[in-house]
Amino acid sequence: MSADSYLYFAYGSNMFTPWLCQPARCPSARAVGAAELRGHELRWHKHSKKDGSGKCDISVAPNASVLGVLYEIAASEKASLDRAEGKGFGYDEIEVEVLSGTNLVRAVTYQATNTDPALRPYTWYRALVIAGAKEHGLPAPYIAGLESVPADEDSDRARHDQYMALIEGVRA
Repeated sequence: MSADSYLYFAYGSNMFTPWLCQPARCPSARAVGAAELRGHELRWHKHSKKDGSGKCDISVAPNASVLGVLYEIAASEKASLDRAEGKGFGYDEIEVEVLSGTNLVRAVTYQATNTDPALRPYTWYRALVIAGAKEHGLPAPYIAGLESVPADEDSDRARHDQYMALIEGVRA
């Protein structure tokens, strides 16, 4: 890693490289590999101001862990990712220590500030998270857990179709 880049731990939709590498986010992002955040669990309770659905979050939970992807990103794109993630408006940036291979590595990630345990993700959002997990070879039992999360259909079919097309475009 260079002085002009930083490490980011993605655990939700940003695990999916085509989602994270959009021009308005982090086109320079390069996957370093799968990583594990111990002492936390994945929740889908972050309130989305954009569409009202549930988005991924990490919550402290001893004896649990969250799997995700470690990315190296150009420092010049940090403000873009902060904006895309709603830093200060739904997520706070935190520093975490993740297990990458056999090494403990410091990385930044985001943790929700506005949560509601009743929220559920839209099916397209859950599909983005699953696509990222599959893309980076996360274990089948972990992916099965993601697939078992209850999700709602988005009433905005154009939005649903747009995001599903991004996933399908990679599979094609």
